[in-house]
Amino acid sequence: MDYLFSQLQQLIAIPSPSGFTAEVAGYVMEELRSLGFDPVLTRKGCVVCCLGGEGRPLVYAAHIDTLGAVVAEVKANGQLRLSPIGGLAAPNIETENCRIFTRSGKTYTGTMQLIDPSLHVNPDFKTKERNYSTMQVVLDAKTASKAETRALGIGVGDLVAFDPRYTVTDTGYIKSRFLDDKLSVAILLDYAKAVREKRASLGRRVYLFISVYEEVGHGAASGLPQDAEEIVSVDMGCVGEGLSCTEHQVSICVKDSRGPYNRAVTAALMDCADRCGIDYEADVYPMYGSDADAALQAGWELRHGLIGAGVYASHGYERTHTDGVKQTAALVRAYAEQ
Repeated sequence: MDYLFSQLQQLIAIPSPSGFTAEVAGYVMEELRSLGFDPVLTRKGCVVCCLGGEGRPLVYAAHIDTLGAVVAEVKANGQLRLSPIGGLAAPNIETENCRIFTRSGKTYTGTMQLIDPSLHVNPDFKTKERNYSTMQVVLDAKTASKAETRALGIGVGDLVAFDPRYTVTDTGYIKSRFLDDKLSVAILLDYAKAVREKRASLGRRVYLFISVYEEVGHGAASGLPQDAEEIVSVDMGCVGEGLSCTEHQVSICVKDSRGPYNRAVTAALMDCADRCGIDYEADVYPMYGSDADAALQAGWELRHGLIGAGVYASHGYERTHTDGVKQTAALVRAYAEQ
């Protein structure tokens, strides 16, 4: 698993909110080339790569874009009001450090804070609602006015990426922002390496599709291989109240907010896991959508499914375990072999 976790750490380190993914997509392209494959970059910025095999073409889709924000306003006090990219909840980023990427190429740092954040000053600190109107990015720059901040080159539309805080514990837990879905991309890169080294066999034609707009809903809406018959999103498995999956398992989603996944595909995934002794749970995700959903909604004629390592605190400071990563990687390999 050394290669997989090395890739995860490197992917996590590259900031890539939706719409700001050229660097990380370029990294994935170069990594696939170094493994001996011939990936293609779509006009939209997605990465498509055929791993080989013949018949019943299967697409494994994962996404490299993450949550983030853009500058919505340079305020009169020189600080920044943000507009979120994707489902980034304001309370989840209170006191989090961030980087601001300007159009001129300069990068600044700051911290997302409640307005008037000192407990020794603000009597409403404990009860104040946390949202994008009551919070601001406090820049690590000497500025006290809109004009001074604009003079730095910071303006509306500049991208804001939050620190991931990646760490692995001695007990095997992986904690970081943006495990959704850079963990799955690392799993698919590891799978591609195994195919190239003939440690994984292909029972059908297999494509990797790495999308760059999943967090805003249209990642796999275009650019898929024309001969594809089936798409399986490799995304995060949800862990939470009312669900069965844990961080030590792979989750197979049977239904999300957009409806049920293809019954034959989910049944085949479960049968494969049972046959191979892979630890999994089947779950319904009540507030979830995937690249596979986006593909079908865009009119692609595909059977679709969804799997992923169990992830705790999704869209926040996320956590999974090496056990769940191993089970997901095993299912990716086994399902494509049959």
